[in-house]
Amino acid sequence: MAYPLPTFEDKCIPPDELAARIAALPRPLVFTNGCFDILHRGHVTYLAQARALGASLVVALNTDASVRRQGKGDDRPINALTERAAVIAALASVDLVTWFDADTPYELILACRPDVLVKGGDWPVERIVGSHEVLEWGGTVHSIPFLHQTSTTTTLQRIRTLK
Repeated sequence: MAYPLPTFEDKCIPPDELAARIAALPRPLVFTNGCFDILHRGHVTYLAQARALGASLVVALNTDASVRRQGKGDDRPINALTERAAVIAALASVDLVTWFDADTPYELILACRPDVLVKGGDWPVERIVGSHEVLEWGGTVHSIPFLHQTSTTTTLQRIRTLK
């Protein structure tokens, strides 16, 4: 018996298809970005909180090369872009997943013109890429405080010490 692919795979779209797919999403549109390498409770809580700020949520992932340029470690990301995108897309809080190869998602933010721009609590609003532009066109920008003190880096350190 053949089993169909899960429909969440349809949420993963290349950046050049983003504008067309966003047009069909309800507003206000929330945009966030990150690596989301090894998904943990902090990630899913953050994404649910981000989604609660609007009617739909777009998540832009750093490509593998973009993650490596961030200096998170020579072996990062642990999970390749296609794997990370599928896992994020499977979350009920996420409407679309795309990616960017630049060091920041600035061009994607300009292309999709979100009503709400969100990053995690380690980002002051004034340092969030695209915040000036989103505020200028009447949107809002949020730095969501961490509720759970966990991170992929910490998780990897724990795993490595168990060897």
